[in-house]
Amino acid sequence: MKYLKKTALFIDSIFESIALLSLLLLVLIVTTQVFTRKLFNFVFFWSEEVTLLLLGWFAFMGIAIGFRENIHMGIDSITSRLPRPVNKVLDKVISISIFAFGLYLVVQGWDFTMLMAESTLPATKLPSSVGYLVMPVTGVMICSYAALHIFGVNTTRHQNLEEGK
Repeated sequence: MKYLKKTALFIDSIFESIALLSLLLLVLIVTTQVFTRKLFNFVFFWSEEVTLLLLGWFAFMGIAIGFRENIHMGIDSITSRLPRPVNKVLDKVISISIFAFGLYLVVQGWDFTMLMAESTLPATKLPSSVGYLVMPVTGVMICSYAALHIFGVNTTRHQNLEEGK
């Protein structure tokens, strides 16, 4: 069990590091793009395409991390008035719904990734599927986090992220 937990934490750390790296690269490329355009009237031909790829990867990975940290949007004006046992059932229903969403991303994202494998991006000549591969990857992570939530495992790695706490 310890080995499984260490492996899962290692995969999770890599996933989070890739998300952070994509954000860092996104900021650096956009900053460079703005400076070169304004100062030298020059733009790297690949910068916009890579920026869009990084933005997509960061956004989807951020969704999974948000589910992991339980910082996804929730409306508790009604649920706060319900008894605790009802809220526990609702939490399970929410986790199952999140799992279903992750499964949808895995299945449809993989189909779309395979569909786009034949075409290439114009500037970088990368396969178009690179932009869509994040969908099944994120789906697997969402399913993993949701399954852990269903079985009562706390996946939160960062404390006090919510506003007002």
